Amino acid sequence: MTGIGGGEVGARTARSRALAVLRVRSRALAVALLPAALAVILFVGGSTGHLPGRGWDLARWAVAAVAVVVLLLAVGVGLVVARARPAVSPTVPIPEESAPDLYRLVRDLAARLEVPAPSAIALTPDCDSWLEDRTHPSHGPVPGKDRSGEPKAPRRAVSLRARRTVQAPVLVIGSPFLWWMRVGELRAVLAPVVAGTGPSVQPDIAAARRFVRGLDAAVAVASAPGRRLPLRAVYAGLGWVVRLLLRGCREHAAGMERAVAAAAAERAQVVDYGLRIVAQEQVGLAYAGWDRLLTRVALPAWRMGRWPSRLDAGVVAALTELSRRDRLAEGFTSRLGERPACDLLEEPGSVDEAASLLAARLFHGGPAERGPDWSPVDWREYPDEVVDRKWRTDAARLQRVLDALGIRRASGSAAEAHGPTLARILEHLSAPSSGASGASGASGPGGSPAGTPGSAPSDPSRAKTPGAETSGAETSGAEDGLVAPVAPDEDTGPCTERGAALVAGLSAELAREERAAPATRTGPLSAAPAWDEGALPLFPLEPPRTGRELLVDHVTAMVCCAAMDTAGATPGLDWLDGPALLINGEKAADLAPRVLALVENGDPGPLRTWLIDSGIRLEKPIRLA
Repeated sequence: MTGIGGGEVGARTARSRALAVLRVRSRALAVALLPAALAVILFVGGSTGHLPGRGWDLARWAVAAVAVVVLLLAVGVGLVVARARPAVSPTVPIPEESAPDLYRLVRDLAARLEVPAPSAIALTPDCDSWLEDRTHPSHGPVPGKDRSGEPKAPRRAVSLRARRTVQAPVLVIGSPFLWWMRVGELRAVLAPVVAGTGPSVQPDIAAARRFVRGLDAAVAVASAPGRRLPLRAVYAGLGWVVRLLLRGCREHAAGMERAVAAAAAERAQVVDYGLRIVAQEQVGLAYAGWDRLLTRVALPAWRMGRWPSRLDAGVVAALTELSRRDRLAEGFTSRLGERPACDLLEEPGSVDEAASLLAARLFHGGPAERGPDWSPVDWREYPDEVVDRKWRTDAARLQRVLDALGIRRASGSAAEAHGPTLARILEHLSAPSSGASGASGASGPGGSPAGTPGSAPSDPSRAKTPGAETSGAETSGAEDGLVAPVAPDEDTGPCTERGAALVAGLSAELAREERAAPATRTGPLSAAPAWDEGALPLFPLEPPRTGRELLVDHVTAMVCCAAMDTAGATPGLDWLDGPALLINGEKAADLAPRVLALVENGDPGPLRTWLIDSGIRLEKPIRLA
């Protein structure tokens, strides 16, 4: 059975809502034809002698002129709606030859549900699955030759053929599902999605969806910036008409989609209903692991110009680690002995790499191709290529800010002359306020403090650099969108004056680095269209870092560098928490609260005790990036 099932209430409701949407289109067409119909009546009345006189002649030509203008406007709106390219979700296409088992599973599922099989399959780096209509001419194949070498039909012929026979939509599957779920669980999760192809190929529902998508795309065309004044006025009128039509069919379109979902859920109950309940638990677990992997593990690598090439395999490792830590998840480890759904792919490694690159483009705005400043990184190389570099880069940035502020060690040990030390930042943040520090510091020949932590530098312009450039540089860095700017929240900033000065300097330094970054790294404000194939939109994973978080990250980086250079610690990767410091092969999990006490309260006691217990030397110089 294809199309709408006979007795399904949801399917009947969806069709009635689709007809309501199409009635909005018919009314708009009737309004556009009304002046022309009135002009025809007036001319017919004049030719038959029923409407004689000069006044009727003027009315006839006036109405005819209005009719011509309205028809031209209607034709223009119709052309824009028909030719506007609907938005398409960025995905990784999966040809049938690269996943024959996956296509076979989906077709068998569609046969059991008695609905048409999806026309193609694609993957998205997200924990969701849906059907997407890609029958618009702009989404079709480019005229030329196909894989077999046979010439393709012209795009217009393909589109006309597609309109005569409604095509099934494309099935978009979340890539984490393929790696975490078992084959049976994936079938159960996809059942209600595939069941939606039945209503999707119903002619009335397909026409209503095509009309709504065209209106939505026309709004984007009318809102595009960069036009001159005459065209801007024309497109403003176009946008007003299209938005009016959208408001008229919004409620009916939403009701149609809800009814389609209800009909699909009702039909899917005949397939693996009991397993679907268990599979839904895995959906929530996969979503949590995927979100944690992106924000804690992938994001630091993206900021370093590296993108992990096996994100989907990483989510399996992250969820396995979660099952090891959480006693409530003990049963999940037994699932790993079953066949994973990624075995349905011929080359899961290459598919994972493509999905990982797409995730980096979507959530960070990286370029579409690898390069010297944007290269993949394997999980085995992650500690050395990402964690170590990140810590040393942050530590070097903090040292530059300390130099710009003129911060020097009060003790004046010889080690400081050979390289930066952890004691420098520790003494600066733990010192008392500026007045007390000036009194307690050593005085120079002129009676002024010399070498006092937090004292003013000898060059006033040098001291002014971080603070003076904070506002403008922070704004520029936020616009670049490559490093999360500092959120201007007083409640989340450092609790000490010296910490606030360091935050201002770090913000300015980050902004300067972003302005000097290669132009190939695209940001969210790129001049390219939002859905252009070469520049994808940016969906930030995290809100801007607060001043406290920024300073904590940099102080932690200094501590980790000192631990690696003086105590033999090594960088590591925690699948749930990201970069980790390993001391004697074990993760240093108690470092964060001690650094927070130093940043917030200026209390070095807990951190100093931890450093001594771990064998970390404060006065030894460390190696920076």
